[in-house]
Amino acid sequence: MAVSGRFVALLAVGVVPLVLLGTGWGGFAWVAVVLLAATVDVVLAADLRRVRVDRRMPRLARRDTVADGTLVLANDGGRALRAVVRDMWEPSTGHGPTRVRLTVPSGERRTARVRFAPFRRGRRRSAGVTLRAFGPLGLAARQRVLPAPAELVVTPPFRSRRHLPSRLARLRELDGETTLQLRGHGTEFDSLRDYVRGDDVRSIDWRATARRQDLVVRTWRPERDRRVVVVVDAGRAGAGRVEDEPRLDTAIESALLLGALAAAAGDRVDLVVLDDRVRGRVAGATRADVVQRFGETLAEVEPGLAATDWAAVPAAVDAVTTSRAFVVLLSSLDSVGASGDLLAVLPRLTARHTVVVTSVTDPAVAAAARGDAAGPDVHQAPASGYPADGGHGGRRRRGPATGRRGSTAGRVPRLPAGGTERDVYRRAAAERTLLDADGVADAARRTGAEVVRGTPAAVPPLVADAYIRAKATGRL
Repeated sequence: MAVSGRFVALLAVGVVPLVLLGTGWGGFAWVAVVLLAATVDVVLAADLRRVRVDRRMPRLARRDTVADGTLVLANDGGRALRAVVRDMWEPSTGHGPTRVRLTVPSGERRTARVRFAPFRRGRRRSAGVTLRAFGPLGLAARQRVLPAPAELVVTPPFRSRRHLPSRLARLRELDGETTLQLRGHGTEFDSLRDYVRGDDVRSIDWRATARRQDLVVRTWRPERDRRVVVVVDAGRAGAGRVEDEPRLDTAIESALLLGALAAAAGDRVDLVVLDDRVRGRVAGATRADVVQRFGETLAEVEPGLAATDWAAVPAAVDAVTTSRAFVVLLSSLDSVGASGDLLAVLPRLTARHTVVVTSVTDPAVAAAARGDAAGPDVHQAPASGYPADGGHGGRRRRGPATGRRGSTAGRVPRLPAGGTERDVYRRAAAERTLLDADGVADAARRTGAEVVRGTPAAVPPLVADAYIRAKATGRL
């Protein structure tokens, strides 16, 4: 049983005779009348055991977007239902309105529109719907929780989708399908055509030329139906925050963009999520469902406390395909100690596959190395001497004295104007961090892998560019 504000207001009215008459009998009589009215109101309320609840809502919703749903109440009882409805969703679903008032006549049904604006990815559940059925006086109500289990999978926001149209246009240029009449590039045979001035003489098909008594050239297109394997590092390295988001979120954005791009290019895309064990897989995603299947699998991924078992990656890739594939390791290269296991497994992967390794750089560290007290500006190039790692190589220029990239050996950082000794140590620590990351990236390149380094916003499109380069040069 629940009471309304009207019931409390009527009880408060009982104070008036108590003050005017100077006796408590009038107040007690008034309270008794109000309680009797509330009891009659509860008796006349609709029977909640004869009420059914149905949901019409999407199963998936993207984070930071709005999804609509419908709540249907059916009254099979003999009295009209005057209800206050509250759906029992977790707060992170952004469910609204939190309470809905509905009047459902006997034998009829009514609907209430609800809206979801989730701000955290994951699998969200609702155990049921709480109903309060008030009587005709609106003083008291019956309350009951009706079982209506529901589930909403909040997928990643996929902010990197804005880079997809430009990368698809570049793929069409490679395929020779744009209005610019560009010749397609690649290593997969497409068709024969007549020779025109400017064609590469190495493309002449001499057998076809002999048959037709005229020069004929072969045309090529980028390889299709190749295997692309995306490996997402869900270990503790992904918990580090860069620009107020975990590194794992950058890996998720990269996986979604690359999956959508590769599927649109006609390649077969697979996903493996692992830390100390495999947390999720997506096999054989197509162009129509790659974003949905990747998003649903990655929705529940959170960085774990265990270190990633990189030694299991070759076996995980072999379980997907035994042929040559384009393997992308979405992790981070920080230091030899933290990335030693990854470096140890790279030679086994590069011997059979084309491998790309990502690394997320922190603009705040680069700003500290420059002595920039105002903080980094991720949309502008940094000061000379410490260029941003926006390109796929992320190389910094060689120091004039030692020949090492960005080396600070042999020189002592000068004390910034108005700074303290702590600023010098902070700047030296930031420079040491950058040098360690450079060293690990160089070690990864020496194994034959391509290293993609950049800020969280830059890494997804750079991974897509690495894939397009691989298709253009026939390395898939």
